[in-house]
Amino acid sequence: VQLQASGGGLVQAGGSLRLSCISTARTFSSYAMGWFRQAPGKEREFVAAISWRGNTFYAVSVKGRFTISRDNAKKTVYLQMNSLKLEDTAVYYCAASWDSPRVERADYWGQGTQVTVSS
Repeated sequence: VQLQASGGGLVQAGGSLRLSCISTARTFSSYAMGWFRQAPGKEREFVAAISWRGNTFYAVSVKGRFTISRDNAKKTVYLQMNSLKLEDTAVYYCAASWDSPRVERADYWGQGTQVTVSS
């Protein structure tokens, strides 16, 4: 399974971006999908996840600003990011899990897409 993330870029604080992650998995709908991020000098952290049933989970820091969704027909997971803050600057990774709905244990990782929020 390969995951290809895209949609990152440079945006001003308060702006929006939508990340996409397309999967090659034949049974994409059976995977929980998640987004993680890693800022310079920091450990990778959980951002959001969506289970195979469509249940969503968010980190406290992004709840109310970010929305995760999936389109099983397109084998794609999205992360809509609104009201972006400087501290959202990071490389964002998508991940897939076969057996953990919150993607606590990722089976596959994408290559990452850079999000930079400027003042």
